[in-house]
Amino acid sequence: MRTLIKAKWIVANDGRSHTLLKDGVVVYEGKHILYVGNAFDGSVDRTIDAGNKLVCPGFIDTHVHSGHRASHRLISDAGRPLYFGQPFLEISVPKEGRVVSGDPRYLKPGDATLNAALELNAMFTVVELLRNGVTTFVEFGSQESVQLALMKQIERFGTRGYLGPGYDSGRWVGDRNGGLKRVHDPEGGLRSLDTAVAFVRKYEGALDDRIRGILVPREVETSTVELLEKTLAFADELKVPMATHAAYSVLEFHDIVREHQMTPIELLDKIGMLRTTLNIGHGNFIADNSNLNYSGARDLELMGTHQCSISHCPINIARRARTLDNWQRYRDAGINISIGSDTYPRDMIMNMRTASLMGKIMGHDYYKAPAGEVFDAATLGGARSLGRNDLGKLAAGALADILIIDFDGRQSLRYGPVRDPIKSLVECGVGDDIDAVIVNGKLCMENGVIPGLDIDDLRDQAQRSGEQIWSTVQDWDPRGRTAEEASPWSFPLHSC
Repeated sequence: MRTLIKAKWIVANDGRSHTLLKDGVVVYEGKHILYVGNAFDGSVDRTIDAGNKLVCPGFIDTHVHSGHRASHRLISDAGRPLYFGQPFLEISVPKEGRVVSGDPRYLKPGDATLNAALELNAMFTVVELLRNGVTTFVEFGSQESVQLALMKQIERFGTRGYLGPGYDSGRWVGDRNGGLKRVHDPEGGLRSLDTAVAFVRKYEGALDDRIRGILVPREVETSTVELLEKTLAFADELKVPMATHAAYSVLEFHDIVREHQMTPIELLDKIGMLRTTLNIGHGNFIADNSNLNYSGARDLELMGTHQCSISHCPINIARRARTLDNWQRYRDAGINISIGSDTYPRDMIMNMRTASLMGKIMGHDYYKAPAGEVFDAATLGGARSLGRNDLGKLAAGALADILIIDFDGRQSLRYGPVRDPIKSLVECGVGDDIDAVIVNGKLCMENGVIPGLDIDDLRDQAQRSGEQIWSTVQDWDPRGRTAEEASPWSFPLHSC
């Protein structure tokens, strides 16, 4: 079926970059776009009149950790200084011998609650992304059972995902003194890599090519050089992208320097992994960051020379008193910036706004990180990191991953008068303004409604799951704290 969308504003593409088209149309047939322009002379089977709304390419979230992330609510305005603001060390690293209760990553096969927990977390993830206009996402390293659960929800809701079981040569655990230590398992890492490769071979191109594979050694400091080298060899053989957390933590940076006498970025360069289709998770604690006081810094130059990609997660790291230092220097170096949500909220519009505001602050210049650049990062930047020329843009031949965004602010005056739709979106918008989502030419959400979904029930399930996790914190927290001790209430609880 051939469908025409007409709208006051369309984000078109001239083959090099986005352009703004006023009073135009987008025509797609099957899963591809046929035409973008002012008028279409051919016949169509359906017309969607988007009126004064914005029609643009779907967002690409390049850094997703599956789940409702209830444990992350324990580190809002809280945390332990010894972790230097690294969130996963706070709430994903239980004391040795214990597991994070309710987290499906720690449940064993045969556990009666495993399948329900996997389904809830995967459904919450895919639905939240879809509701916020994310048509393609990259899951950043959960194990195989999580990837399979996500695949079922992608099949149900029609989105697009890059999946692959994560692996490493050891993990962080909480020691008996309430601190941190790494448990090493090099052979286990190689076995897990084999599992990831088998997964990619089996599912690459599944669900009408909405599933693509990616190889994810979870963190550079928990991966041996051998594991990273084998990852690179398999990525070349399978022709798939890679992702890893690197230059993302003070602890990781110093561990790599101490163990290898080079920075994490220099280590990746030595191995040969630096390339556009290596998604470096965060990449904000590079040697060039003045907070690290590292002499002879050349990480920025190395990353730029190889046109590496970073998944910048503005909201998540700003919550931990960190940010990118700074947006313009990365751009000038030639680094491809994409945007990820990481934890919550999975709202790409809010993440674009945060990236823009923090980019201006860190650059001490209100010309930096403008709306057009952060929008580019959320679309074309993500596509480049995946080696895709058919995503992140509205152009003939590209896949029909399309958003319709409403400027009425859900019956509010939040937007005010709209002159430049991209500036208005970045400055005033939220994910709830997404009116319709089309993926592969299929309408997956219309008028803000996802067919067949009881969103109230999903929200209630997530709340119950969160309450269960919070009630068991003392069992797995390295210091044996309750949820109230780890994360005090904003105001004292009133009791009569």
